[in-house]
Amino acid sequence: MVSPDKYIAGRFAADWIAAYPVVSDLCALKETAWVNPDKLPFAQAAAACPLTFADIEDAAARLERFAPYLAAVFPETAATGGIIESPVRPIPRMQKVLEERSGTPIAGQIWVKLDSHLPISGSIKARGGIYEVLKTAEDIALHSGMLHLTDNYAVLAEEHFRKLFSQYSIAVGSTGNLGLSIGIMSAKLGFQVTVHMSADARQWKKDLLRSRGVKVVEYASDYSIAVTEGRKLAASDPYCHFVDDENSKTLFLGYAVAALRLKKQLDAQGVTVDAEHPLFAYLPCGVGGGPGGVAFGLKMLFGDAAHCFFAEPTHSPCMMLGMATGENSSVCVQDFGIDNRTAADGLAVGRASGFVGGLMRPFMSGCYTLQDERMYTLLAQLADAEDLYLEPSALAGMYGPVLTQPGQLLGAYTEAALPAGTLANATHLVWATGGNMVPREEMQRYYAKGKALAQQ
Repeated sequence: MVSPDKYIAGRFAADWIAAYPVVSDLCALKETAWVNPDKLPFAQAAAACPLTFADIEDAAARLERFAPYLAAVFPETAATGGIIESPVRPIPRMQKVLEERSGTPIAGQIWVKLDSHLPISGSIKARGGIYEVLKTAEDIALHSGMLHLTDNYAVLAEEHFRKLFSQYSIAVGSTGNLGLSIGIMSAKLGFQVTVHMSADARQWKKDLLRSRGVKVVEYASDYSIAVTEGRKLAASDPYCHFVDDENSKTLFLGYAVAALRLKKQLDAQGVTVDAEHPLFAYLPCGVGGGPGGVAFGLKMLFGDAAHCFFAEPTHSPCMMLGMATGENSSVCVQDFGIDNRTAADGLAVGRASGFVGGLMRPFMSGCYTLQDERMYTLLAQLADAEDLYLEPSALAGMYGPVLTQPGQLLGAYTEAALPAGTLANATHLVWATGGNMVPREEMQRYYAKGKALAQQ
């Protein structure tokens, strides 16, 4: 626990806890939830937002332009015509497991969005990360006069474009999955690319990047230091583009495109989202760019019918801490004695994006935390119930449908936000953020650990 007289961002720790009781739960590493008191009706929130639906449409159009190139250089995207997308499906057997293990009936139906199985880099980061690299490449190619908006972008696979891009470099700081997306895409185009990786990044992710010709710089400290050092080194090189997960609107909008694709998928499966059929989305959250972008897209499409929650490990609750105190990136978990050490490596972030926390404040419904042990247990249960294998961080969203039921941590929010009886019509969407590229042996270790915990 943090010392009550520790001075943090202008007041003592005891004063923070008195003003925001959830901070006490966070400091105690207790599973907890926070309901956003500043959430606004959608029309009001959207009117004050600097980003618009048109910005998402612009990003979607850019990805369409690049589709012929992606289909040509990544054969795994050929079947979808170069569109990087993942399936969405119900998980009724896992819903039954959640109900039995929690003793809580779940009104509505649980679905999973399998960004864990996105082509190219096997995580949600394939959305924003790849999009930002593509936009950077497009800007350079258009400026050079070698590419025009009306061209078939498959020409970008030709050697003279690789030579053009080889004059430029791209850098990023990452706990793992964003680095994979940026590294694989940048190297394929011909950029020089450096990924600054924090201590909690998995070795197999570093090895995979190096096998693709990516320079990996390792740090003994956490995500914030990797990003800070990467940003500093990139700033000294005018030909280097730094992908800033904490502050990038480009990255954010790449993630937001997911909502347009999801709507088509739900429509095709006869799933309605409106006031009488609410959508609850549970989004694993690290620094916030990915889940923030997806939530923004969902709100822009579905308005007040979408209820979005960030899910974080108890040891790395940076977004809940930043949003609950209103300090966003001005405070970090370490300020409050929280160690930022979690098995959910993709979520091992001590300081949230101030850009995302501020932009999404009027839109988000809330946040919740869960222990590593619960993520491992859910991992094994999902594998047994649905034959789906995810990495631990991707299970952060899986407990959300339990928590939004009456009597649970977020039940009061649900009862206040929904007309009586409509929870039974809800679609609970668990966003599975990664896992398909985890080596088999490592996944077996995750599964064995979860299985042992589930039997305790």
